[in-house]
Amino acid sequence: MRPSKYALFLLLSALPSLPVAGGANQRPAQGGAALKQMLERLRVTGSVLMIAAHPDDENTAVLAWCAQGRKLRTAYLSLTRGEGGQNLIGSEQGELLGLIRTQELLAARRIDGAEQFFTRAIDFGFSKSADETIAKWGRREVLADIVWVIRKFRPDVIINRFSGTGRDGHGHHQASAILSREAFDLAGDPAAFPEQLKDLQPWKPKRLLWNGFSFNRQQEQELDKLANRLVVDTGEYDPVLGSSYGELAGVSRSQHKSQGMGAQERRGSAPNYLMHVAGEPASRDFLDGVDTTWNRLPGGAAIDRLLQQAIEAWRIDRPEGAIGPLCKARPIIAAMNDPIARRKLADLDEAIALAAGLWLDVSVAPGVATPGTAVEFTLTAVNRSRAAAALERVQLIAHGSPPAFETAAPLEFNKPLMQRAKWTIPADAPLVQPYWLASASNGLLYRVEDLNLLGLAEAPAPIRARFYVRVDGQTIAIERPVERRFVDRVKGEITEPFSLLPPVSLKLPAASMIFPDATPRTVIVEVRANQPKAEGTVSLQLPAGWRPEPAEAPFSIAAAGQTSQARFRVTPGPASGELAAAATIGGRRVVNGLVRIDHDHIPPQTVQPPVKMRVTREDVKILSRRIGYVMGAGDMVPASLEQLGCEVTMLSRDDLVQGDLSRFDAIVTGVRAWNVRMDLRMNAHRLHAYVERGGTLLVQFNTTEGNPFSGEPSPISGIGPFPMRLSRDRVSVEEVPVKLLKPGHPLLESPNVIRPDDFSGWVQERGLYFPTDLDQRYECLLEMSDPGEKPLQSGIVFARVGRGAYIYTPLAWFRQLPAGVPGAFKIFANLLSAGGAAPRQ
Repeated sequence: MRPSKYALFLLLSALPSLPVAGGANQRPAQGGAALKQMLERLRVTGSVLMIAAHPDDENTAVLAWCAQGRKLRTAYLSLTRGEGGQNLIGSEQGELLGLIRTQELLAARRIDGAEQFFTRAIDFGFSKSADETIAKWGRREVLADIVWVIRKFRPDVIINRFSGTGRDGHGHHQASAILSREAFDLAGDPAAFPEQLKDLQPWKPKRLLWNGFSFNRQQEQELDKLANRLVVDTGEYDPVLGSSYGELAGVSRSQHKSQGMGAQERRGSAPNYLMHVAGEPASRDFLDGVDTTWNRLPGGAAIDRLLQQAIEAWRIDRPEGAIGPLCKARPIIAAMNDPIARRKLADLDEAIALAAGLWLDVSVAPGVATPGTAVEFTLTAVNRSRAAAALERVQLIAHGSPPAFETAAPLEFNKPLMQRAKWTIPADAPLVQPYWLASASNGLLYRVEDLNLLGLAEAPAPIRARFYVRVDGQTIAIERPVERRFVDRVKGEITEPFSLLPPVSLKLPAASMIFPDATPRTVIVEVRANQPKAEGTVSLQLPAGWRPEPAEAPFSIAAAGQTSQARFRVTPGPASGELAAAATIGGRRVVNGLVRIDHDHIPPQTVQPPVKMRVTREDVKILSRRIGYVMGAGDMVPASLEQLGCEVTMLSRDDLVQGDLSRFDAIVTGVRAWNVRMDLRMNAHRLHAYVERGGTLLVQFNTTEGNPFSGEPSPISGIGPFPMRLSRDRVSVEEVPVKLLKPGHPLLESPNVIRPDDFSGWVQERGLYFPTDLDQRYECLLEMSDPGEKPLQSGIVFARVGRGAYIYTPLAWFRQLPAGVPGAFKIFANLLSAGGAAPRQ
């Protein structure tokens, strides 16, 4: 597995029986200390659910303290998967960024010990009001999802991360608290969402709390004055973990790498405040009135005694001593018809397996297959303790009828038991990809056809192995995902999820393509074979009036993994629309692409979206052709510029230090480039000298620095030729009107005439981090604002410097250009052409 283009912290002996964080290599927690944690957690039947809006909204300190310190079943419900954020580690946006952030949340949960849930809501970008957020999502739909998770998880206490007021800032934050408050009452009402009661029962939590936060000193002082607050110390030290919960929280939060959320591992006392919102008030502890012992279940006292015996029998060097009491408790728990008991039974089986030192695994080869082809499974079972154990059978769980390993054999001490089996995957087996991306969304809410998956962070593995092992007279059931296992010469043993692909996968050059004139353009469809001897044809579906030549193109690929290209000469029609590609192979029509997301801190992810792109016919003229581009956090703007006929050169550190910049008509700095490229800052003087000699420098948005919540404007050294500061001001409503402040200005007239309707059809937002406190030598060309807010006039900031042109623009070009927004191409072409394309001296 290659490293991502754009020290994992292992607590192998201290976390519960969940995989520890790490993308390439994940293994169950091990060792006597991990078992001690599990045994203590088995005795606790309480649960707590935290609710907020996005990945990285959660308070990882509270989660770690609840899960690891109080031994509660703990979960975080994020209403969205964070699709609307920016990406600091790559160019993925939208749904793909949401997939990365989903996996980052799961990595965080593997550290702090909590579980993870989601609703179907999509992060559509920054919103300034809860009303707008709820209206776009649909109140009933998201409310139903929250109620579903509450009824399924059955928390004793719910903790809101936000207050539901303007204090929260983001409209999504406010909406999460408002909807959570409503769901708190509705979850226990049989008349609310009665369709859910076929699978679930009403559930009324004991209370709803708000985990107060402060982003500045004033808010901190307000919290200090609240009388009804409970104080919990999340900085406590856990000698079994060898870590404080604050340290765990820092490692957990640092998994949000795409958002640049690396956090300090805090040591020492760390008070957190919990304020009453609804339900029964608590006076001393946030679980006042909640029985978190087995006494809440009939017959539970006997179970608690056995679990206490297991803890007393546990020794860190002989963890199998706990097996006897655990096996005595098992039939009692199994006989209980209660959701808590069913959950605890699975946890108890994992504890027995850990106490017995069992390694249970089924790997598959190859790790990628197509429907109708055969794969080979390798079973491995090892008993690494002196406890008597026997493998009864192993059942594979998958679409169709996979084989069972019928092997009743004792597991001798430290001697691997291995067996192999082959299976032909059914021809109608569904392709493997994230369940929420399997159906087209409306951009605001995902479609989830299978209610069994609703709320889950991800679907169960497409092929799973269920091991039935006899230990001390009891048969335990342990389920493991079937994955590919291989050795990387640098990273060692690697596991990767199994992928099921169609016979071929298709790829278009971009998500959108602009035709700046009526000239036909070549569209290349890449065909990748996922099986040997792939032969068929490729065709295009185009908007009315568009013509492809030829109508279809053949392909013949000998080996899996090889590619071929189908070339079409496309003549544009008068209207923009969608281009879709399809392959026909063996009588089957394939419309899927293949996107692999590969970053070291998360497992590899495979997405197979429909192969389509927006095609736009718009007259666009551009004078600057030779473009130097300083990539920042990652964006797709260079590919969009190439569609205009530009020759784009990515500028390295050496280019900035000593390269010949005069060869470029214009230089563009990418998204957040001045935040993440120190070499750019160190050589700002060379860029400004380039401008003075006649060049054009176009700077895209950067973020404020220092305290991101202070609201104070922030300077970035060297970003402009004259003083300016960056604010947190943004225009989040993409439909708001834009006023041209200087209609006759050359940047708005040449080479393309810009009119207000060129701001139609924009996506997600207008712009963010608008500059302020501008030197009088700057000219402001555009005015816009969100409804009811003060106008912002710095959408395009222009300055003539020497013989050249400097432009700062906070508008969201990194979203508009890849989305194929016609007006965005025209405006950006004008900005690039600000200095003309005359030869440099």
